[in-house]
Amino acid sequence: MKMRYTAIALAAALASGQFAHAGEAEAKKWVDSEFQPSTLSKDQQMTEMKWFIEAAKKLQAKGVKDISVVSETITTHSYESKTLAKAFEEITGIKVKHDTIGEGDVVEKLQTSMQSGKSIYDGWISDSDLIGTHYRYGKILNLTDYMAGAGKEYTNPGIDLKDYIGTKFTTGPDAKLYQLPDQQFANLYWFRADLFEKKDLQDKFKAKYGYDLGVPLNWSAYEDIAEFFTNDVKTVDGKPIYGHMDYGKKDPSLGWRFTDAWLSMAGTADKGIPNGMPVDEWGIRVADDKCTPVGASVERGGATNSPAAVYALTKYIDWMKKYAPKEAIGMTFGEAGPVPAQGQIAQQIFWYTAFTADMNKPGLPVVNADGTPKWRMAPGPNGPYWKQGMQNGYQDVGSWTFFKDHNADKTAAAWLYAQFVTAKTTSLKKTIVGLTPIRESDIRSKAMTEMAPKLGGLVEFYRSPARIAWTPTGTNVPDYPKLAQLWWKNVAVAVTGEKTPQAAMDNLANEMDDVMARLERAGMAKCAPKLNPKKDAASWLSDKAAPWAKLANEKPKGETVVYGKLLDAWKAGKVR
Repeated sequence: MKMRYTAIALAAALASGQFAHAGEAEAKKWVDSEFQPSTLSKDQQMTEMKWFIEAAKKLQAKGVKDISVVSETITTHSYESKTLAKAFEEITGIKVKHDTIGEGDVVEKLQTSMQSGKSIYDGWISDSDLIGTHYRYGKILNLTDYMAGAGKEYTNPGIDLKDYIGTKFTTGPDAKLYQLPDQQFANLYWFRADLFEKKDLQDKFKAKYGYDLGVPLNWSAYEDIAEFFTNDVKTVDGKPIYGHMDYGKKDPSLGWRFTDAWLSMAGTADKGIPNGMPVDEWGIRVADDKCTPVGASVERGGATNSPAAVYALTKYIDWMKKYAPKEAIGMTFGEAGPVPAQGQIAQQIFWYTAFTADMNKPGLPVVNADGTPKWRMAPGPNGPYWKQGMQNGYQDVGSWTFFKDHNADKTAAAWLYAQFVTAKTTSLKKTIVGLTPIRESDIRSKAMTEMAPKLGGLVEFYRSPARIAWTPTGTNVPDYPKLAQLWWKNVAVAVTGEKTPQAAMDNLANEMDDVMARLERAGMAKCAPKLNPKKDAASWLSDKAAPWAKLANEKPKGETVVYGKLLDAWKAGKVR
């Protein structure tokens, strides 16, 4: 018969040190093996682990034996679920059930919990795209106040928040932290460096277009390169080569293609980092308080159906139909993701760095015999409406999120686990496994320097000043789950030709306004929408700020840069 502890008996056992030695012995085992390399020395790692052991004792004395948490299914979270959860249990004695499910399922379950007021899980890893939602509804724990108050005794003294590179994305308009970054990755430009370096292709490209084949700086160059490989080069090693890759199936993942900042790459928003202000990359305008949404349609001062947004959608459809494999239009995000690794794609404007590990596997057509990649990643090119100082693209930041009114002891234990899987003791190894860095110290580590040649520019990008212009959805979006679902249905009818890009974006903008009007009537804890009255669109369009007036020339001359010069610029602390 197993011994069952009452809270009093357990407290006495803990006080006597009965479990302390076991916890430390287990910690040493993990530190000596799985938790290497680390930016901390082994002694420093053990000091950090001893703190976790002592903090967990307090919760065990209150009867906390286990917790449940959830995240989407990506390599980083699978490592946490299978390896770090086990380590946490062995070291602290608290068992973790770490579920990994689809991203859409995480959002749906989170939304259900917010509506019911009862959290299904003790902790959540949800995208920082929900920061505007979390701030406004008042259901999510404010971590800044928690760490200074009720959670102070459970907050790792070595947490070093300044070392996290994504906290500006998880901070509300009140300057308080609502989520703790756990992993992040950007959508960047991807290209076959080996093909771009071929002298015969370089000569043919320059003869036709009048400038060098290289990393495109604008959409004009990207389009020229797509045309060149698809219709001029046509084949490489006896197989068709395509100058572009995308996906277009009517599916929720089609919305990610656009809410993940496709419009910002074209230049739809206002200037501002991390997000355009007062008009963001979704086209939502906020009032002078920088918090109250006032409209998405141009008629209300927004930019969702502005000339820049319509241009962005038009190019997305044109490029997919002209330059991508014919199967692409019927693919989802998951189906299209592995295609570049098959060796027939010359470049992709919108590629997530989360795919880095999968593009590096030995034997792939895009990997050299020595294990180095034939491909590279670089900052994405900008559309003609883009201006210096704007957001350049999207960065996913999956972040720990907790409900304010959940069981306090369970929340504290989940908070411990969140800190454990992002601690300096464990974070570098997790970065090496999943390639989704969250700490500056890890990015600058010797281990990442040694790995850099096989990662195609990932390390150089994250060490460069360019990375700050890749940001998640910001605080202008008042209810991410309700508004995000509008995008894919409207984009899909433009892909099929049922509606023109202008009509599709007009409908999207009006539907977004309708949802925000309902949110205005329903009320929110903070910064509920308050829509502007409709005015003639022409009165809003401008060449000074978003919504931007239509350009006379939407295809200026193409511009490129040699990849080596781009790397030199990064090393010198410049964006380009």
